[in-house]
Amino acid sequence: MKIAMVSEHASPLAAITGEDAGGQNVHVAALSTQLARDGHDVTVWTRRDDPRLPARLECGGVTIAHVVAGPPEPIAKDALPRWMGDFADVLARAWASDVPDIVHAHFWMSGAAALRARPPATPVVQTFHALGVVKRRHQGTDDPSPPQRLATERTIALSADRVIATCRDEVAELIALDADPAQIDVVPCGVDVDRFTPTGPRVPTRLAHRIVVLGRLVCRKGVDDVVRALAQLAHDATADHRAVGRATELVIAGGPPPDRLDTSGEVRRLRGIATELGVADRVTFCGAVSHDDVPGLLRSADVVVCAPWYEPFGIVPLEAMACGVPVVATAVGGMLDSVVHGRTGLHVPSHDPGAIASALRRLLTDTDLRRRMGRAGRRRATTHFGWPAVAAETRRSYRRCLDVMPGGISSPIVQVVGR
Repeated sequence: MKIAMVSEHASPLAAITGEDAGGQNVHVAALSTQLARDGHDVTVWTRRDDPRLPARLECGGVTIAHVVAGPPEPIAKDALPRWMGDFADVLARAWASDVPDIVHAHFWMSGAAALRARPPATPVVQTFHALGVVKRRHQGTDDPSPPQRLATERTIALSADRVIATCRDEVAELIALDADPAQIDVVPCGVDVDRFTPTGPRVPTRLAHRIVVLGRLVCRKGVDDVVRALAQLAHDATADHRAVGRATELVIAGGPPPDRLDTSGEVRRLRGIATELGVADRVTFCGAVSHDDVPGLLRSADVVVCAPWYEPFGIVPLEAMACGVPVVATAVGGMLDSVVHGRTGLHVPSHDPGAIASALRRLLTDTDLRRRMGRAGRRRATTHFGWPAVAAETRRSYRRCLDVMPGGISSPIVQVVGR
């Protein structure tokens, strides 16, 4: 197949070249690379955000096409809608003479541009990665999303030939937007199980036990709840549990580069909480960690904690599981699918430091349990979430579209990753 990936703000280039990148960058890069390895012709269309970037380049077997839409400089994604008309116009001109077999759009702005630009009879598959209605529900007036996002997402959900949801929770949200459940497939995000492994270099530890939190440092990630849980461990009712708590360090990775941590308001807020609770000496902020350095950090952990208020999917739990590390995760979004409670980790309610502390206490005091969960997590990651399997499921979604074009009715199949 000739596949056009559209990822307007999240270029795969950073992930392919090993630089720091977010979840969508990694997803688009890894999926595109795997599809290219499987013999498909893949071009990723992304906005040019640096004047030094060529119009096209080959990387990892994938063609990356840099679209001129707005000034060639970094622009916050929430400020990009004004340039999406130009973005769509470039796509339409390119696809008029070089028609793709399928267009796969990532994120809502890409979906709007792809539907506007697609040639006749070319199906569009949409992956949202995050839904504005969920973000608005949890962030309220603090949500910086453009005002047209919610209505545009509903239009895309109704207009795309298929929607790929990354978890079962997202299916319910899409159906609430009036999307046809027969047109929805569930295909999870993936993890590189050859790079994220239980064996390999480990970042040195400072104390007997280590908890790792990894991700963007924004309030909704619930990192403050983990800091509060660490403080509760140190004040447990029994002397043995208090000793474990006081021998546990928390490493927080993410945010700005290490030399600019003091400029982050969220870092200052979290440091203030740690100081107030008396655990500042056991909380370390690493700053941004390159994708290449993440495996060694995760391997150094006894437990990885992911405690967001909401999470469209969550790649960090997969990376931890692939490294053989148990996960404590809030029971939200994609983590309900990826982390199996009692087998690969433990689910806790969101906004509940006490529940996090209880889960950590159970794991930190039971070495055998941690090892069993770590082994089960590795098996689950390799069986269900390796990129070859994710790419194969994605191809099945493409085929369902192509089998019915230019008309017809597709089979009402919703694929859910096995538990």
